[in-house]
Amino acid sequence: MPRGVVITGMGAVSALGPDLAALRAGIASGRDGIGPLRLFAHQGRASVAAEVEAVPAGPWGLPPAVRRRLSRPDRLALAAVEEALGQAGIDAGMRDGAALFVGTTTGGMLETEEAYRRWRNGSTRRLAVSHVLATSLASSGMTIAQAFGIFGPQDTISTACSSSALAIARGAEAIARGDVAVAVAAGTDALCRLTYAGFDALQALDPERCRPFDRERRGLTLGEGAAALVLEDAEHARARGARALARMLGWGTSTDAHHPTAPHPDGRGAMEALTAALATATLPPDAIDYVNAHGTGTPQNDVVEMAVLRAALGARLGRIPVSSSKSQLGHTLGAAGALEAVITALALEHGILPPTLGLRAPDPAWADVDLVPEPGRHAPLTTAVSSSYGFGGHNVTLVLARGDAA
Repeated sequence: MPRGVVITGMGAVSALGPDLAALRAGIASGRDGIGPLRLFAHQGRASVAAEVEAVPAGPWGLPPAVRRRLSRPDRLALAAVEEALGQAGIDAGMRDGAALFVGTTTGGMLETEEAYRRWRNGSTRRLAVSHVLATSLASSGMTIAQAFGIFGPQDTISTACSSSALAIARGAEAIARGDVAVAVAAGTDALCRLTYAGFDALQALDPERCRPFDRERRGLTLGEGAAALVLEDAEHARARGARALARMLGWGTSTDAHHPTAPHPDGRGAMEALTAALATATLPPDAIDYVNAHGTGTPQNDVVEMAVLRAALGARLGRIPVSSSKSQLGHTLGAAGALEAVITALALEHGILPPTLGLRAPDPAWADVDLVPEPGRHAPLTTAVSSSYGFGGHNVTLVLARGDAA
């Protein structure tokens, strides 16, 4: 019999603010985290992003030499994990055997770009080998483990935009199987020149701001941030008196490998992930109260995702609120799944329906769908779905329930 999985701690750093309270306040008020790109210069089609204004500096119990070589995603992740562990009340003894799964895509690319820029400009400043090594994809997981003493099973996952959603699914599976009692699942990514220029070259960025599900949508807006969730065996959490913020009911994953960047035109993989998640949760489609959509704002992705939801949920789709948090936070790539899972958990806990900002007029194909126009609203919720789809056809869907739901 699989063990029950609950979420007992969460943390977040995003364009809406430095912590979970700022994220909650931002989604409840419909605040916009998208603005001019300031982190670096870019000459191209787009010049907007969802930036983190103040990146945390620690110390997280790390020696000064280690803190100096931390990348931007490392710092974002450390702050989110610290907050999640604190909220959950996970002590050193529980951390020692806890699992750690981290989803990311860019690693310390921004720092690597800066080192290259200095070299091209003839800088004589020596670049420490330790700093270069710390820019790898695995550096965030390594520093999280070092800072907080998390020494159980550990993995870094990079499946593009579904990376941290898959990290959550991996953590939930480890607990359901009885491998561990506690798992930390995190996602982190920062803006960098290579990613921004790459998406711009693909003409995938909206020159103004993303408008998911709008009939005039022209692309996504890149963002950055980190989120962390403490997943716990439900009996273990109950025995120590921890409060369940939300319950992980189900998760489904698939890989359709249709194309390096384009989604499968029939949404085959996305449908498989959604169907598997509902089956794991043993829930019928009509039990879902809210969908936190992948919702990138690109012409193809929104069409495919809505077709999948219509096929899976049928006539009930017209009665289920569907919104895209990327309209507030931008597309945070490897961090998106974790941030959106946290937002979904907050929506369940506090009865918040996050808005779809920038929605001027819905595409006529889904005019019957409640896309939660700004500034959002409140409503009682029991169960919700959060989906993440990555380049290469990596698809993950999570099903969550309110922590006190029977």
